[in-house]
Amino acid sequence: MSELRKDLNMKTVKRKTLSNQVIEQIIDLLMSGQLKAGDKLPSEMKLMDMLNVSRPVLREALISLETLGVVHRKTREGTFFTDRVGSEPYRIMLAISIGDMESIIETRLSQELGLVALAAEKISELDLKRLEENITAMEKAEGDYTEIDREFHRIIAFSGSNPITEGIIDPLLNMYDKTLENIPLKNRDKEKTVQQHREIYEALKNRDPLAAHASMHKHLVYVRERLSY
Repeated sequence: MSELRKDLNMKTVKRKTLSNQVIEQIIDLLMSGQLKAGDKLPSEMKLMDMLNVSRPVLREALISLETLGVVHRKTREGTFFTDRVGSEPYRIMLAISIGDMESIIETRLSQELGLVALAAEKISELDLKRLEENITAMEKAEGDYTEIDREFHRIIAFSGSNPITEGIIDPLLNMYDKTLENIPLKNRDKEKTVQQHREIYEALKNRDPLAAHASMHKHLVYVRERLSY
């Protein structure tokens, strides 16, 4: 692990979208080769001084990067780029796109439509049972059901038993949820979400890729229409 250098080049950031700009500057340390996978980032105090931002802004950026798996923090040791981040450009691109909900939802459309069609051919009876249980859990949920909703999509993505798609869907859903925290939802309707999830489930149960694709497209378009971005 290399020692922290004092000659790192970083630009101070402007007030607009501060945390996003901090993310871009930290990612640039990696992309420019000033630091590499596994290296330790400067201390929070040093980063605050280099970027001219407050501790809350810096920590918001670091939490987002940690959610994506770009960095990890060790108690009493500091913050490090993850060992494999250099070989995972997908996570880096998501980090740079944080807050851009339009791009994220379009990426969900492009990825999940293919994944659900694949799932219609490969999904196991166990995963079908898990989907059915998930739908029942959402029906019974009181209050926030975000985690249940997210798990529904994860089950489908992972049912294809493809390590590449598995490596894509988790950071994508993580970033969607992270960005969603700051975007109001319009007319959130649990009953409609449950109905659409059930339509997707029925298409998967019938091993019908075209119906699964159509049902997922209908659902994600509905999700996009509820977002105010």
